[in-house]
Amino acid sequence: MNTLPEDLSGLTDRGAIKVLITSFGALHQDPPSGDAITVDLTKALHNPHTDPKMRTLTGLDHAVRRHMETTPGSRAVVERTVDRVLAAMAYHDGHGELTEVHVYCQGGRHRSVWVAEETAAHLRALGIGVEVEHRHIFRGVVQP
Repeated sequence: MNTLPEDLSGLTDRGAIKVLITSFGALHQDPPSGDAITVDLTKALHNPHTDPKMRTLTGLDHAVRRHMETTPGSRAVVERTVDRVLAAMAYHDGHGELTEVHVYCQGGRHRSVWVAEETAAHLRALGIGVEVEHRHIFRGVVQP
């Protein structure tokens, strides 16, 4: 899990981090706070949690990543998220602000992690500094 400094503002001044993406699980009852682009996956995309072989894995594991890559609509979700981030950055960059993205599903282990990582990879490929935090990835599996 990533450990972030309390204050990221100094990093944005140097141009290192422009986007902070946080994945989490809505069923854990402690979402991140603050103004952010939100991506709600609680009812979107097929949940790997339903497959007993993937239930205890995370969106960082190969089997889950392969599952998500072949799930209908998953690429479109990532592309739309990247588009939303780029649009928000047009404003935030002009004001020296960090663009924050909150991606959530039910448990915060599978779909939100995968979408957060894929979105970050696309943004990094564009030369944008991105930090990813997975808030609930190592919490116990929740039952929806």
